Amino acid sequence: MSNPPVKMRQLVDWSAALWAALIAGTIFLIINLFVVPQFMGGANHWMMLRYFGSIVLGSQVLAPPATYDGTVLIAALITHYVLSIGFTLLLAYIIHRWGLLAGIVLGGLFGLGLYSINYYTVTTLFPWFFALAGTPMAVAHAVFGALAGGIYEGLEVEEFVPVEEA
Repeated sequence: MSNPPVKMRQLVDWSAALWAALIAGTIFLIINLFVVPQFMGGANHWMMLRYFGSIVLGSQVLAPPATYDGTVLIAALITHYVLSIGFTLLLAYIIHRWGLLAGIVLGGLFGLGLYSINYYTVTTLFPWFFALAGTPMAVAHAVFGALAGGIYEGLEVEEFVPVEEA
């Protein structure tokens, strides 16, 4: 008599998710500092950093001039990477069973979902962010999600554990 098949479930590779977050987050940051401002007349990379920093420091950091400020820079980077890590961990949890192509496609859709949430609901708390809403930011968010999902799936070491029957 043979043993019944053992049900297995795949674990999330949290290390791969963290690396995906750092890599995709860095690329997203570069896009927002140097590409997006080209499509938004008058914005510069210091202004974009001030927007990121304003999440914790408040809208007063958006007052001109949009130049270097160490406190804003630190707040912006910490805020950006905390959000990138949190969103990528959530994405990894959602997609970890589906493979590279699904990671990229679903990650891109996840990024568009983040954009929609950020610019059409969270702006009730941070109304000054609505000024950034538009195609350049939507594309940047989709690229972040696609990169986060693809990089996660590319780095993931698949590990399975038996499922306990109740």
